[in-house]
Amino acid sequence: MATDLGELLVPYMPTIRVPRTGDRVFKSECAFSFDTPESEGGLYVCMNTFLGFGREHVERHYRKTGQSVYMHLKRHVKEKATGAAGGAIPRRRNGKVFLDLELNRDFNGEDYEYEDEAKLIIFPDHFEIPLPNIEELPALVTIACDAVLNAPSAYKKQEPESWEEEIQVSRHARSLRQLDNGVRIPPSGWKCQKCEMRENLWLNLTDGAVLCGKWFFDGSGGNGHALEHYRETNYPLAVKLDTIKPDGADVYSFEEEEAVLDPHISEHLSHFGIDMLQMHKRTENGHHTDNNSRSRPSEWEVIQESGMKLKAVFGPGYTGIKNLGNSSYLSTVMQVLFSIPDFQRMYVGNLQRIFDYSPLDPSQDFATQMAKLGHGLLSGQYSKPPMKSELIEQQQQKGISPRMLKALVGRGHPEFSSNRQQDAQEFLMHIINLVERNSAGSENPSDVFRFLVEERIQCCQTRRVRYTQRVDYCIQLPAPIEAATNREELLAYEAKLKDAEENMRAPPEPVRARIPFTACLQAFTEPENVPDFWSSALQAKSAGVKTSRFASFPEYLILQIKKFTFGVDWVPKKLDLAIDVPDFLDLSRMRATGLQAGEEELPDLMPPIVLPEDTRDNSMGSLDSPEIDEAAVMQLAEMGFPLEACRKAVYYTGNMGPEMAFNWIIAHMEEPDFAEPLTLPSMIDPGPSTSDSPMGATPLGNSPPEESIAILTSMGFPRNHSITALKATNNNLERALDWIFTHPEEEETDALSDMADTEPNDNAFSNANSHSDSTLSPDRDTSGPRIKDGPGRYELFAFISHMGESTMSGHFVCHIKKEGRWVIYNDHKVCLSERPPKDLGYIYFYHRLSSS
Repeated sequence: MATDLGELLVPYMPTIRVPRTGDRVFKSECAFSFDTPESEGGLYVCMNTFLGFGREHVERHYRKTGQSVYMHLKRHVKEKATGAAGGAIPRRRNGKVFLDLELNRDFNGEDYEYEDEAKLIIFPDHFEIPLPNIEELPALVTIACDAVLNAPSAYKKQEPESWEEEIQVSRHARSLRQLDNGVRIPPSGWKCQKCEMRENLWLNLTDGAVLCGKWFFDGSGGNGHALEHYRETNYPLAVKLDTIKPDGADVYSFEEEEAVLDPHISEHLSHFGIDMLQMHKRTENGHHTDNNSRSRPSEWEVIQESGMKLKAVFGPGYTGIKNLGNSSYLSTVMQVLFSIPDFQRMYVGNLQRIFDYSPLDPSQDFATQMAKLGHGLLSGQYSKPPMKSELIEQQQQKGISPRMLKALVGRGHPEFSSNRQQDAQEFLMHIINLVERNSAGSENPSDVFRFLVEERIQCCQTRRVRYTQRVDYCIQLPAPIEAATNREELLAYEAKLKDAEENMRAPPEPVRARIPFTACLQAFTEPENVPDFWSSALQAKSAGVKTSRFASFPEYLILQIKKFTFGVDWVPKKLDLAIDVPDFLDLSRMRATGLQAGEEELPDLMPPIVLPEDTRDNSMGSLDSPEIDEAAVMQLAEMGFPLEACRKAVYYTGNMGPEMAFNWIIAHMEEPDFAEPLTLPSMIDPGPSTSDSPMGATPLGNSPPEESIAILTSMGFPRNHSITALKATNNNLERALDWIFTHPEEEETDALSDMADTEPNDNAFSNANSHSDSTLSPDRDTSGPRIKDGPGRYELFAFISHMGESTMSGHFVCHIKKEGRWVIYNDHKVCLSERPPKDLGYIYFYHRLSSS
């Protein structure tokens, strides 16, 4: 028999591999479904790629790749016999086979026993070789099988190797010198001290300087002023401002040129007035909550409807999602998205096509994993009553485990790749962005959320106005506490609380603010002051006022209640409030009207270019010598490129190194001015003025900054397409990159014509809504396929609620209206809702009512 098996396997030996260090063995979950070794058909692990496949999908992989040898893993779960023969400990045969495979925690070990089975299967004849079979198999096959059987499952292997674990403690952390210069950092409103950029900001831990970072391929952008500051001062450590949380922050060492750990980060931040000591959390019932949570128990009970006997429901559309550890933000968002027909049609309706055309590694394909999750939620295959059917109302389903999707959508993201709780609203915007990027050339289901906001800004001195439009996906509604209907009760509570703290007595029973929904809408539409507004009519900074209206109404409207804020001590706070959110909503009165009779528009001029202080001081002698990394220039020149071309390449790529500059050179070699001396816009003599615009003030339609164009072209994008993208996105590199991904080159002509009407103004006019997105310039008349305008009347169909003091802790639950009844989705628990807590929601989802 040994000879027979050896001869049988000879043709397949080149395709059988032994897992190497770094190989992930997917032996607990199918790449296309949620089948596991416990499923009826078991799981097939490819002995070459180590991907896992359920019975329904293994044939597809065999046909696509020609790989014939698979290991079949099957776990038999049996109810233990009762009585004297039953025994007290669950029996497991061949325990070593699934040593690293998670047991199904939904089965009680005292009531069930496990029988594990493994065999090699050779396709297409399905020839079976039971394992272990050491004596009869070739040595290489035996070693490969043993390695697969004993390898940790893919996600068990990943968890201890999170990005946080690999970061080393900085050598500067213990001895860091901090200047006593009186700098105090506020909890919001930051901007770069040199260019006034408001994103990707870094706080230098020596002197408290707030400066922007560099442009990176992960989407973060900046002008490199934080690095310049280090080169000038040698102050080594900086912390990214929007990453400061109770359990740490992202710290970078300029001297060590890598992300580092700072064990003394709390002390270093407190030097600048950022108090982390009050931000520590504790764990309760498996979810993170905060120390100051006196009012939270009632919130937890109300939102989860924990005091009621809820009836569990099963079947298509009623599948729960297992909590992977602080992953409720993902579960709630995906449950809502896959209750929307457009997402169902895109991913589940096209399931077979997506699976058939998936890449060789489907675990890394966004469409495949979305289709897998959608099918898992909607098929009913994983939502069946538990074994003891007579106890349906007391038992819950197992739910599906979205490990593959979570790993994929979080890859490279500092927050969503971690195992910490995250903000459901931020994750929703992240998913919409991924859907956008992966839907080029095909139906885009996120278009149902896409709408236009018209922004009207008025110069308070000249009374002249400018109208612009931007794309958005979510409306963030303020929650004005001053509009609370129980204001007197709140004031009395605050007084009692203050008295209790002063006299060290027990605090009074908390009082929740009750705010009318109409007050939230009113606060959203009220005019707001524009900081640092530059009036093109005055050609100087002035006071400006901005109002926002809907230029179009989406099919599905997302409303977020702004419940979270920071105190002056940097401690994240959640406003304890209830809002009477209506089931039906009419926003027709909030539709934009455009330029009105008698209004005069502001001139289409950009603010003048502001040169750095050191450049202005030496304007007569050094304008022709901008700061350039001469070492990088010489390194390129040694390759044989013209010296001036090398200087331009280094300058236009922001001194980001010779590799980036080399890419710029390759992209610009054919240009007629390739080897001509570097000439900056500020170095050009404007000549006689042909308009009343000041020196440096340029028409809005002028070409984007050359350095921005250079960065995009160095990434391989055509120059004309890069210019179009930058013009369409107000020269914002991150948004321009998204624009390129979602606008193939053949759409460029249309995009240019669209842009004339929809080009947003400079970022001094940016909306306070942190998730505005002007990356995609739709037609102003909204007749294009990207904007689905209609009546402004809506009905509530879902909402996501949060429990806890901070979005970085606590727990998320969602309620969805299906078949005329509200259903609560609390991780793997899916039940009919008795009292949906609409007034305590965090994100609300409305669908547009038909015009009939």
